[in-house]
Amino acid sequence: MAKRLVSRRNFLRNMSCAAVGTTTLMNTLTNLKFINSAAAVNGFTDYKAMVVLLMGGGNDAYNMLIPYDDASHAQYAVTRTNLALPKIDVDDATKNLRPLNYTTGGKEYAVHHAMPQVQSLFNNGNLSFVANVGTLIQPTTKAQVYDGSAQLPLGLYSHADQVMHWQTGIPQERVAQGWGGKIADMFHACNDNENISLNLSLSGSNVYQTGQSTVEFSLNTYGDYGNFGATELDGYTEPWEEPTANRNTIDSVIDQYYDDVFKKTYVDIMKVGKDGAQEYNEALNAQTLSTQFSSNRLSNQFRLIANTIAARDTLGMKRQIFFIDYGGFDMHDEVIDTHEGLLSEIDTALGEFNAAMTELQMQDSVTTFCLSEFARTLTSNGQGSDHAWGSNAFIMGGAVNGGQIFGTYPDLDLDNNLELGGGVMLPTIATDQYFGDIASWFGVENSELLTLFPNIDNFDSIYNGNPLGLLI
Repeated sequence: MAKRLVSRRNFLRNMSCAAVGTTTLMNTLTNLKFINSAAAVNGFTDYKAMVVLLMGGGNDAYNMLIPYDDASHAQYAVTRTNLALPKIDVDDATKNLRPLNYTTGGKEYAVHHAMPQVQSLFNNGNLSFVANVGTLIQPTTKAQVYDGSAQLPLGLYSHADQVMHWQTGIPQERVAQGWGGKIADMFHACNDNENISLNLSLSGSNVYQTGQSTVEFSLNTYGDYGNFGATELDGYTEPWEEPTANRNTIDSVIDQYYDDVFKKTYVDIMKVGKDGAQEYNEALNAQTLSTQFSSNRLSNQFRLIANTIAARDTLGMKRQIFFIDYGGFDMHDEVIDTHEGLLSEIDTALGEFNAAMTELQMQDSVTTFCLSEFARTLTSNGQGSDHAWGSNAFIMGGAVNGGQIFGTYPDLDLDNNLELGGGVMLPTIATDQYFGDIASWFGVENSELLTLFPNIDNFDSIYNGNPLGLLI
């Protein structure tokens, strides 16, 4: 019997799907790759940041990016019924759809009326969309879904599973490490600062930034005492009644030497956290931006990110990843008004953040992009929509190949070759393709993309990096 040659890519992918020992094996392979990462050894001479916005709950993405030419919009209106947004609102012109300077195959597109900043960013070449993107293990057809021959993502319509898969890039498994965390494991030595993680979270612990050896650095813009910056140890700073006494007590505990390895590890973590928070907050307080941000929570979070980027040199940073979990998109009811409010807040924050990056002359060095576990059904359940699959996402920044809609925006008539029933769209772009472009731009070598995304070479020539051409 002839011996079948197995490529390294297929070996890794097949082993990642094994039922026994998957996490241990893949973690070991990942760590070996990271140890040998040329980027980790050689470092970077430039600065780059990723800003990740998780639209938690499942964004109704076909009311964010909408068909605009007469024929396509008419079909959209028939399918979406009471959830459809009119091209022209005869009662309120501010609720007219906002057309994009983009036409393909005679089809035109617009964004939600609550997104004037996104419209402007797109038309000025600073933002693009990825159409009908979702979790996929392999290219899949409607017939394969129906006859059961395709391997589908685990827990396909489950919030918990799908939001995990978008963050891990491994939709066939439930794993605890995210692809942002893996990148931090790979690049953590590239930054000069050992007290502050490459990963900075404005939403606490999250799967996306969880790595094997790195943890996120927690930031906040709210709290009982109006905190703005790094989270410090309770009782160590104002406005406690006896801050000096509290500091002295905490310092006496963490400055001691402990023989017990568990005590020593705990105290070392406390010390790094304390020192890192103080260093970060001092650097942050020295920054001033003329760009004005709104007072809502999301704009405040983007303001904090902007000020952190302004402090990059002081903090010794070459690579940073920021994460925001902005929830509220699980709208089974009252979708029209609720969605408008959420998109309006996102639109405002994106416009302000883009202005801040322009002020800092860092627009080309910062890429902002969104995640959401799935889109909503095209069909209405009465006053809302339900869990679906293929979605639309945006990506913003000076390095983005802007003013484009990547992939193929699907026809929205029911029973077409991508509609699986109930208004659920089968994705035609894999999250691997979307994420692979971003990771490549961030500095991940082509040879390491498979380590981050075990399924990535199932999709055309993606393994070679920048498969969609999202970033220049």
